[in-house]
Amino acid sequence: MGQRDLRSFLEGLDDLIRVREPLEPKFEIAALLKEAQGRGRAVLFEQVAGHPGARIAGNLLASRRLAARALGTSEDRLIDTYVERGARGVPPARAREVPAQDVVHREPADVGALLPLVTHHEKDAAPYLTCGMVLARDPASGMRGKGVHRMMYKGGRRFGILLANPPLSLYLANAEAQGRPLEVAVALGVDPAMLIASVVKTGPLGPDKMEIAGSLAGAPVELARALTVDLDIPARAEVILEGRVLPGVREPEGPFGENTGAYFTNRCPVVEVSAVTHRRDFIFPALMPWTADVDTLLALAGGAELLGQLKGLVRGVVDLELVPGTSSFAAVIAVHDCPRHEVRRLIHLALNIDRRLKVLTVVDDDVNLRDPREVAWAMATRYLPERDTVIVTGLEGYIIDPSSAGGSGSRIGFDATRGAGAQFDKIGVPAAAAARARAVLAAIDRGEA
Repeated sequence: MGQRDLRSFLEGLDDLIRVREPLEPKFEIAALLKEAQGRGRAVLFEQVAGHPGARIAGNLLASRRLAARALGTSEDRLIDTYVERGARGVPPARAREVPAQDVVHREPADVGALLPLVTHHEKDAAPYLTCGMVLARDPASGMRGKGVHRMMYKGGRRFGILLANPPLSLYLANAEAQGRPLEVAVALGVDPAMLIASVVKTGPLGPDKMEIAGSLAGAPVELARALTVDLDIPARAEVILEGRVLPGVREPEGPFGENTGAYFTNRCPVVEVSAVTHRRDFIFPALMPWTADVDTLLALAGGAELLGQLKGLVRGVVDLELVPGTSSFAAVIAVHDCPRHEVRRLIHLALNIDRRLKVLTVVDDDVNLRDPREVAWAMATRYLPERDTVIVTGLEGYIIDPSSAGGSGSRIGFDATRGAGAQFDKIGVPAAAAARARAVLAAIDRGEA
């Protein structure tokens, strides 16, 4: 099973990095999270300069191991567990206690004085919320929805919010059509399984994201009523912002260092906060853009879904990996015994199904698609540019892709397979010998040999 809340997730980590020196939320917290990324370990800042009593947790999904722990499974079962549980829902339950409302601030004059808002990059215009789970209800249908949307602190009790993706972008449009604000609640510091569920793509007939969060965690999400908006909130979140997206208001937002590794600006709606509630000695979450945390979220929420779709459309699709650091704009797909014409069809399908995907490489399943060296080897020895390149033009560009700022984009696919039946066998050692070698090295690492 997964974790009940963020605290129980952190308490079970033997290799949690604990930072006891007080660091500044402006740049210093983000800098340490970035430096620690390669270790694949979560980080807990036990003191935050200027915010006594507050803590910050980050790098919560910096490795597949951490993601597997969030879902209560093993690394080799991570994708299968996600797919199996994501297809069903566990209805939420009404909370008996609401620690997220232990402390209440109604219409706070300065949200920045209450919370350790993090400034991430040197040219960011302001502190940003990067992993707030934004909750709302469609004023037209009454359907509940949630998603992760970046939020720029504008001072006082106002935030800019980038609502570029459904369903919340549609909810706002429906509210504005009625001349009404859109009520929202932003949950900060939830268990990682709930954060993963918040970025899952769902259809109108499937379970809602709260039900998916319960399924991923293996237990119902405990919900309670917000205090100043007509919405349910996760009762065991660390911090809740309640407020309203003002109808018809758009203001400059950014620059902000996005998951593409570049700065991004926009004109965005504005949230006016009506209340801040939190747990005592709360743990504030931090997610550093363009890091392994984002790669893990996208691999589960986007990569697993795309893989499932393609397996149903093309025979021989085995696995898919979103290339780390590319904000899911690049992917590698492994196939088994797939003719070249089917590989070409696969490329066209994948590039049209996922509007983020811009660069796709297809390899045989004798290639480890998670090893950049092996993928590069397949491109060097099995790919011919004139024969094996597919370019698709005239497509919609993705909003945060710097290369398609004009609104239109193009995509490319590479067939780095050897072709069905072709004999270009990859060199290797016998499986038994490789297993024996791994066992010996593991014993050496444990000090047993």
